[in-house]
Amino acid sequence: MQTLYILFEVTHFIDKLDEKRDADLAAEARKRRKEKPNIFMKIINKEIEADILYEDDQVLAFRDVNPVAPIHFLVIPKKEIPQISDATDADVEVLGKLLNTARKMADKEGLEKGYRIVINEGKHGCQSIYHLHVHVIGGRQMRWPPG
Repeated sequence: MQTLYILFEVTHFIDKLDEKRDADLAAEARKRRKEKPNIFMKIINKEIEADILYEDDQVLAFRDVNPVAPIHFLVIPKKEIPQISDATDADVEVLGKLLNTARKMADKEGLEKGYRIVINEGKHGCQSIYHLHVHVIGGRQMRWPPG
């Protein structure tokens, strides 16, 4: 019984460390957002290179530099919207464009067997870059549950 209690305490301690780390990462990302452009704005402004799949006046799609599947790309708005929760009614067109571009690029990438679309929101959603972005992940069987 005591071993079980100790295991519970250790697991609880590790969970708290993970929560603190995630909170610290989110706070740091928000702080950096105020100080300088994030990496996605640098890609939009062509200050750094990316493997661009699609670009128009509203959105940009490019391959993820740390893919979690054989095909993993991002679709971002050119307008700086930090989180989906920061979007307004005025952003409805660009939000639709994000998903439509994700669909078109998934077709172009040959993901006819299926794919996953993910938007991470805030600290608990593990958002690490505070510029709205849609992950399109495919090329293999996805697992459930994801989190």
